[in-house]
Amino acid sequence: MDPEAIISYQFPEAEFTYTERDVAYYALGVGACSGDAVDEKELKYVYHENGQSHIKVLPTFATLFNPGAIRNFMRIPSMEFDPRLLLHGQQYIEIYSPLPANACIQNKSVVAGLHDKGKAAVIEVDTTSYDRESGKALCLNRLTVYLRGAGGFSKSSPPYSCSKYPSDQIKPVKFPNCQPFTVSEECTQKSQALLYRLSGDYNPLHSDPMVAEVAGFSHPILHGLCTLGFAVRAIIKCVCNGEPTRVKSILGRFLLHVYPGETLITEMWLEDSRVLYKTKVNERNKTVLSGYVGLHPPTTSL
Repeated sequence: MDPEAIISYQFPEAEFTYTERDVAYYALGVGACSGDAVDEKELKYVYHENGQSHIKVLPTFATLFNPGAIRNFMRIPSMEFDPRLLLHGQQYIEIYSPLPANACIQNKSVVAGLHDKGKAAVIEVDTTSYDRESGKALCLNRLTVYLRGAGGFSKSSPPYSCSKYPSDQIKPVKFPNCQPFTVSEECTQKSQALLYRLSGDYNPLHSDPMVAEVAGFSHPILHGLCTLGFAVRAIIKCVCNGEPTRVKSILGRFLLHVYPGETLITEMWLEDSRVLYKTKVNERNKTVLSGYVGLHPPTTSL
């Protein structure tokens, strides 16, 4: 690896176009209205409720704006790794403006960080997405991946570590030693991964039992970003009174896999303008996801 060549690399600009149909597919893929087809806080994600001109967009829909993000790692010069050993470790999102129900998105991506962890390399890619028609910045996605077996490339001590973003941009998460403010429990469908993949992630790990078996799973697993969508949607419903535009930022750390059909329990704690959360699988009593959601005040004008 040549760390300086990697950290200075800029990806070619890319476009992503979507419609209300894509927005609705995504909402259904992350469980909207699955428990109640006429849920008063979620019907607006799939239907023009009460005469609204457009359906509402969940903020985690922003994770779809750069569908080739992980494949694009192959473009980076000096990057040599086994793609089978790549792990999606974390996703950070900032929402600058409410997401439109249909748009053509212009994506600008850069390598935002590179860290030598010895047995693994950690690389972070920032993608800022703009509405092509207005030029307005809509959101930022930071994808963090662990490349197992690609560490140990530093030629000096301490090991190489570079970040281009402010050190205090992502706030630390310390869960309080008390009962959560509220808890959401939802059962995923056995076909959940097959439904979510219609939003564009066709990795056979989530649909092909033979691929899943080779990867060490008893059957196909749920997409990590689908689990994140479930958790953030639960927070919007339970804490934000169903108002998605209150979401300012999202941090999700992927800790363990989920099998479609398992029950997700999301525990939430209020901390100033953030909701700290943990999502666990009830059947195995394992925490699969944790992080926080930063919120605008209820009276903010967006």
